[in-house]
Amino acid sequence: MAKRYPFEYDPTRSFIEQVGEWVGDVFYEILPEAGFEVRDEQIYMAYQLERAFADKTTIFAEAGVGTGKTLVYLLYSICYARYTGKPVIIACADESLIEQLVKPEGDIAKLATHLNMVIDARLAKSPDKYLCLKKLDQARNRDDESLPLEELYDTLPDFVHSYKPMQHFHAYGDRKNYSDLNDEQWNQINWDTFQDCLTCDMRQRCGQTLSRDHYRKSGDLIICSHDYYMEHVWTYEARKREGQIPLLPEHSAVVFDEGHLLESAAMKALGYKMKHVVFEELLIRLLKNEIRESLAVLIDEAILQSEIMFDRIRRQSRRIPGSDRMSIELNALLIREVHRMRSIIAQIEEELVFESELYTLDEYQLRIVEERLEMMEIALKLFEDSGALICWASEDSDGMTLSVMPRNVKQVLEEGLFSQKMPIIFSSATLSVDKSFHYLQDSLGVKDYLSFSVDSPYDYENQMKVYLPEQLTGDFSQKMEISMNLIEQSEGRALVLFRTREELQQFKQECGQRPQLRKYTFLYEGDQEISYLISAFQRDEHSVLCAVTLWEGLDIPGPSLSNVIIWSLPYPPLDPVFMAKRAETTAPFEDVDLPYMLLRLKQGMGRLIRTGEDQGTVTVLAEADGQHPVHEYISSVMPKGIKLQKLEVQKH
Repeated sequence: MAKRYPFEYDPTRSFIEQVGEWVGDVFYEILPEAGFEVRDEQIYMAYQLERAFADKTTIFAEAGVGTGKTLVYLLYSICYARYTGKPVIIACADESLIEQLVKPEGDIAKLATHLNMVIDARLAKSPDKYLCLKKLDQARNRDDESLPLEELYDTLPDFVHSYKPMQHFHAYGDRKNYSDLNDEQWNQINWDTFQDCLTCDMRQRCGQTLSRDHYRKSGDLIICSHDYYMEHVWTYEARKREGQIPLLPEHSAVVFDEGHLLESAAMKALGYKMKHVVFEELLIRLLKNEIRESLAVLIDEAILQSEIMFDRIRRQSRRIPGSDRMSIELNALLIREVHRMRSIIAQIEEELVFESELYTLDEYQLRIVEERLEMMEIALKLFEDSGALICWASEDSDGMTLSVMPRNVKQVLEEGLFSQKMPIIFSSATLSVDKSFHYLQDSLGVKDYLSFSVDSPYDYENQMKVYLPEQLTGDFSQKMEISMNLIEQSEGRALVLFRTREELQQFKQECGQRPQLRKYTFLYEGDQEISYLISAFQRDEHSVLCAVTLWEGLDIPGPSLSNVIIWSLPYPPLDPVFMAKRAETTAPFEDVDLPYMLLRLKQGMGRLIRTGEDQGTVTVLAEADGQHPVHEYISSVMPKGIKLQKLEVQKH
């Protein structure tokens, strides 16, 4: 029988103290014998995490590149999960970071090999990372020529459309397995928030459902994204009311890797989405049953009012440069239509109470409809106090989507996360601004916490150079010439980081018109599945990776990444979420824009040096605007020992 713990447990002594002693042995003896370096930073971090697990409290663990922070929190998490009998959740910033954590040469595999441990780590990917059978059928019915439909159907397991007894079911449909599809193609067949999984006849044969059944049985670690964990927090009570199990099982602790990004995930997940075609479909489902005339009349009124409300939202929506969200200008006409909509929904809810007593509607279906209507009414109620909500619109092929979220995200986090008596670990190389954790603590609403900072052990002064071009005007063609020169000098081996997708697309179009660049392979985020692109970049030493979301977590040691080009300073977008944050302070640039930019810039620079042998350059294509000391901003986030150097602008 396998041992429960990787050490001899003495029940008369503190468990966490014994874990600390074993972790010390791992870092001082076991791993060095396997060729790992002894790092004082790791030992110090281990001691600090021991306090967080012992006290069941929140800790901001800021540790630079090369400190081995991931190994530290993994060791404590595995032991703590086995002690409590509940898994620990490791929440990463996005799906690409999840893949890096569990890759064959990743940290979990290293621990399993060198410590001779069997580690039960399972992935809990977000629903939109799975194929939706209903949407795939819809694509086939409309004969969508942009998709390789026959190939997609060939990937489905036999049990999807076979109802033979005693079949073996397994997870399938992961985005990772469709690496050749670009993001636009994938979005036509993946799950989205408007899919009604509760009533889907393929639910028990769905890859997403089967994956959820698998990861819930993990004994050690469940690895998910920040978005998915926040969705778990936000939907926890509602799912229980609907008779569903929560997205994630009961767990003993949570680690937020790249924890400085949690606020963005919270804002994305903690909200409501409404779409006319989905609302109409929900109510038409009721009309197919034997219902009273008064309810049928209200349903017709609701569908008509929904059309009117969404038409008014479309009139009040404005495009935002650099964002896929549209701002909504609230006025009296829009508020009036929203109020009418909410009033009709409230009347339908009252009618459904009488219908339930007649037993003409399926009880389970009725509960689902009531829950959806209640969520809509709550969302629309926020419009009665415009200071209590953040809202925006987006549009796709089947109409406009209204997104609404409460402005007070801190309260939701306090009730759903920080009130839990468990260890909560925020791990990142960039949690503080000017050695203070106030920005992160305030944005998340954390009241009591431990914290520490550990610098990277690397010799940055001799490994890394940072350049700022002089006399940069911000002109696209000028930036393009500089980038081409830099890519030629490093013979590829470059990561180009963009602030917006529009910048990336403009760069991509221009590269296609330059014959001298054809000797290099350019990889663009969005063209293929992201972890596939990262692997391709690492395999092809002379390739160039261009991305919008890889400021954090990308780990490419060796010569494949020797040149980081930062296209512009990564200030937050002008979308409704950040506009709301700016409105809450008298100094929006100092309190919102600048801290966000500095943390992201520091992360982007951190992609270059991943080992003690790496060498390379970082170039920041930031123009002086006469208002902000760009030189000081960049210098403030550079590793110790490095001086910002001028790059002379030359024509290609």
